[in-house]
Amino acid sequence: MLSVIWTVFLCMALLCGAVTGRLAEVTAAVPTGASEAITLAISITGLMCFWSGVMELLQASGLAERLSRLMAPVLRPLFGSASQDKQAMEAVSANVTANLLGLSNAATPLGLRASERLYVLAGRRGAPDTVLTLIVLNATSIQLIPSTVAAVRAACGAHAPFDIMLPVWGASAASVAAVLLSSKLLRPFFPDGE
Repeated sequence: MLSVIWTVFLCMALLCGAVTGRLAEVTAAVPTGASEAITLAISITGLMCFWSGVMELLQASGLAERLSRLMAPVLRPLFGSASQDKQAMEAVSANVTANLLGLSNAATPLGLRASERLYVLAGRRGAPDTVLTLIVLNATSIQLIPSTVAAVRAACGAHAPFDIMLPVWGASAASVAAVLLSSKLLRPFFPDGE
């Protein structure tokens, strides 16, 4: 699906360039943009590898278990009976922690691990409530330290890449609250998790 979207964007850019008489500028921007995208991806990769390693160390050192206990009062009401499973809550807590630190790509493997465990606990495929809750938390996550966004801003030349902290906190808290509330309000309309 993404390949279709990007193809449509490319065609629209070429069409707009042709209509406005700026086709040469549009075609010249393609290799420049591709080069800048590769440079940006390489500069962010190191940061993502570092934070993924930190998250693995948290789990290996037992800090993930401590974080799980610390986050239990917040996560228990959201995950119901699944919150009694130590392995599931460690994985969910690690995912939530990675998102709190703004490590969106480091959170992905942790989220996959957590969702697999939640599926096992639910005993079925489809859309168990616990997995949907995890997806909601993962997609809208509250970010205390928006490190990925700050890294992108720093790579693009921002003098103060972390000056976005207050807006990020407000937007992420509002998005989590809105989506959790919406999912709870709409849940009665979809009793089978479909």
